[in-house]
Amino acid sequence: MGTARRVVVVTGASGGIGRASAIGFGREGDAVALLARGEDGLAGAAAEVEAAGGQALAVPVDVADADAVEAAAERVERELGPIDVWVNVAFTSVFSRFEDITPEEFKRVTEVSYLGFVYGTMSALRRMRSRNRGTIVQVGSALAYRGIPLQTAYCGAKHAIQGFNEALRTELLHEKSGIRTTMVQMPAVNTPQFSWVLSRLPRQAQPVPPIYQPEVAARAVVHAAAHPGRREYWVGGSTAATLIANAVMPGVLDRYLAKTGFSAQQTPDPRDPDQPANLWEPADRARDFGTRGIFDDKASPRSAQLYASQHHRVVAGAGVLLAGAVVAATALVRNGTR
Repeated sequence: MGTARRVVVVTGASGGIGRASAIGFGREGDAVALLARGEDGLAGAAAEVEAAGGQALAVPVDVADADAVEAAAERVERELGPIDVWVNVAFTSVFSRFEDITPEEFKRVTEVSYLGFVYGTMSALRRMRSRNRGTIVQVGSALAYRGIPLQTAYCGAKHAIQGFNEALRTELLHEKSGIRTTMVQMPAVNTPQFSWVLSRLPRQAQPVPPIYQPEVAARAVVHAAAHPGRREYWVGGSTAATLIANAVMPGVLDRYLAKTGFSAQQTPDPRDPDQPANLWEPADRARDFGTRGIFDDKASPRSAQLYASQHHRVVAGAGVLLAGAVVAATALVRNGTR
């Protein structure tokens, strides 16, 4: 458990990364406010937070509504106390070629997946400034740097969050503020979104392999909230490889994704025509989808890259010991052959 109870707000907390993160904070003994639209999903998540050892407060809210987000923040502080950590996760999307998305749909994705982060950050800062302390965690993606086909609205929102967070961070640094903001860039994750995001693909949508379980992402979020001094964290070897490759040879990636990006995001199975779409209404209002999606058999429960990222000194120390062992062994071999 953590050393002191914190009040933590997690948006998009009824499923996926948001729900796994809320449970992770509950395991730390924190009081967790869960913000999302789906009432059944929220109830299930709240029960799991409390089973993990935390205190849960479920707050139904659409993060695209700035006034509703502000009212939710007021309720959290009234019922749980001053907010210490605010985690923005909530999003929606459309799996589709750009030409098949309507202006209204693109606007809705942007309002939830980008402006929802902005509104949450505004409400958090209004309360944290008077105390000159607090942490805001933005849950991003490798797609905050690297756009891929069939996700124009989502990639645009994640790129926008990246720029917004960088600009805000520089303002807080300029002010020498005690408030910290950091961003966690995620890989492909096995979340329920692939069973409820509006899709116009002919086949079942899937995350681009390699796929990680939501608990991997959640461990990164909980760690970032406790160590917000770093500007951002990368989760998964695929995220690190993508961001490095995109910085070095973005044009090559354009062509590679044009060739592979359509098939990599679809399984061989046809899309279920009755699949719910949570763009306008929550898919989990009357059904709890849980934390994980339908790709358990393909998803990894751990990431060596994440461990290395969070334990630089341990890894460096192990590297020094390994190098020393190699040098010693080499010396012994040389001495033995003389």
